[in-house]
Amino acid sequence: MKVVASYLLAVLGGNTTPCTDDLKHILGSVGAEADDDKIELLLSEVKGKDITELIAAGREKLASVPSGGGGIAVAAAAGGAPAAAAAAAEPKKEEKVEEKEESDDDMGFSLFD
Repeated sequence: MKVVASYLLAVLGGNTTPCTDDLKHILGSVGAEADDDKIELLLSEVKGKDITELIAAGREKLASVPSGGGGIAVAAAAGGAPAAAAAAAEPKKEEKVEEKEESDDDMGFSLFD
């Protein structure tokens, strides 16, 4: 992921065809190690391709991956008013679950300690 992120940073910075040295420089600036094999693999895979097309293709692939929690919105969109009423009642149940999770604060663990 570090190599991909450095590639995207280089492209966002205006370098449409970053080379190995560009990616190593970006990774070195944040103290990350540069793996030459991973950099060469990435550059060989994206060579001659437009980054916006690659991102669009990735989004299409991710759209087919189930991520959970989306069933309510799909049911409301497909089912009409009865499904929308059921969807409106569903978040109330989720709020109760969230309150139970908050009771874990009594265990002495906190993000801000």
